This record gives sequence, C-alpha cells and structure tokens, in this order.
Amino acid sequence: MTRGTILATASFGLTLAVLSGCAVNPVTGEQEMMFFGPEKDVELGRKYAPYIERELGGRIPDENLQNYINQVGQRIARVCHRPDLSYHFAAVEEEGANAFAVPGGYVYITRGLLKELKSEDHLAAILGHEVGHVVARDTMVAMSRQIGATALLAAAAVSDVPSDVRNATAFITGVLTLQYSRDDEKDADLTGLSYMTQAGYDPNGMVQTMEILAELQTYRPIEFFSTHPNPESRIEYLKERIAQRYATMTGLKQGREEYAERILSPLSKRKSHVNTQISESWGTK
Repeated sequence: MTRGTILATASFGLTLAVLSGCAVNPVTGEQEMMFFGPEKDVELGRKYAPYIERELGGRIPDENLQNYINQVGQRIARVCHRPDLSYHFAAVEEEGANAFAVPGGYVYITRGLLKELKSEDHLAAILGHEVGHVVARDTMVAMSRQIGATALLAAAAVSDVPSDVRNATAFITGVLTLQYSRDDEKDADLTGLSYMTQAGYDPNGMVQTMEILAELQTYRPIEFFSTHPNPESRIEYLKERIAQRYATMTGLKQGREEYAERILSPLSKRKSHVNTQISESWGTK
C-alpha cells in the first residue's frame, strides 16, 4: 500500500468516525446521529455568531432593552437541560418577525417579532422554544441534512476568522434559512413550554404567541413561518399539554406592563426618532 493510499484511508476513516458518532438527545432521551461533541457547537457559535448578527442588521442599540431580553433568557437557561452552557440572548434590527437559535447557546430575536408580542411571557415562550433547539442540538442535525455533512465539517474546520468564504457563507446562510422537522419543532414547543413554566411564566403565553403569529399570517406572510411550521396544529397540542400538566398552577407571570415599558416603548421611541431623522434629512435636500 502506498503512502498516499495510507493517508487517504486514514483520512476517510477519521471522517467516517466523526460522521458515525451518536449522542443522547437530552430533551427526548433518544440516541441520535451527531457529528460533533457539544464543545464543537460552542466553538461554531462563538466563531459565527458575530457574522450572523451582522446579517440580521446588528444589535438594537439599547442596553436596557438588551439587558431585559437577556434577563428573561437567563431565567429560561437556568432551568433547561443544559444550564452549564453559556447562553447569549440578543435583539437584532431585522424587521422580519423571526427568532434564531445558533449552536452553542446563541439566541436572537428580531425587532419585527418583538414589536408584535404583548407581554414578558410571550417573550419567554419564544426564547424557551429556541433554547429547546439549542439543548437538543437540532441546528447541527438539521444543517447536516440541509447544507450537507461535508460543508458542515468544512465550516467547523476553518480558522477563527473564516477565510474560506464559501464554507463560512454556507454555514451562516444555513442558520438563517434553517427548517427544522415537524418533530423537532414539536419537541422545541413542548420543551420551551416546560422551561418557561419552570421559570415562573404563564404557559398560556406560548399559546397566545402562536395565536398572534397566526393572525399576522392571515394578512401578510411573516418570516417566522418560512423557518417554522404553521401554528394550527401547534396550538392544539400546546393547549392539550397545558390542560394535562399546568392547569392547576396559579400566580405565574405574564408581565404585560414590564414588556410595554422595557420593549414596546423603547422600540416605538426609536422608530419615531429614526423617522424624524429621515424627515430632517429629506428637508435639507
């Protein structure tokens, strides 16, 4: 056997070993095909989160608003199946109504979605759902299926500053257009429901959030449903789970006033400020 053949065989064997690994999904308790250990999720998230953030318009420049979102997210993170991860929650300028989970504990919610929600428990529902995806490592599984295992391995292999533009772009685009399976979405819904309730939030907030999104969808397509299934069946099984497990729980937080003060009011003021700047700019031409 030649040296080249030996090296090629060793390389193939290493790749096969990576691709044939299995891990227990902490949410479902089931064995799943998994390409990397959890530490690779963190590495990928840390490497690509700044680029994904930029693609989403950057962070909304309001530290009080960002701190509030992070506080709600951290309440969820403390009761999830993987509280040992370092979670990062942020609001981005993207006007489309959507939320994204990036491997390793990075969760983004858009301005467009924030302004449609009505209360803190609605925010907790969205963040809980996305944390469910992070914990189950759904993003890594779905991306391997949609952009291909080779592209995912290549994205994981590039340096901290992604110099391989093609592989970096594939990973970033993959996150922003990712479509989970219906089973993954149902698991994330029910897991998020459990997390938000354990964190002290009214579980009905998740049903209300789905109803808000369903109503929006009736008069204009919203981005949330380009990456998430439509809500009709989701509302049904969420209501069933609430009736089974949480119907007798009382005193759980909704947080309408807090949300209005910390999110809706700042977003409204910032929009008015931006519109004023645009008007003044046009007035000088």
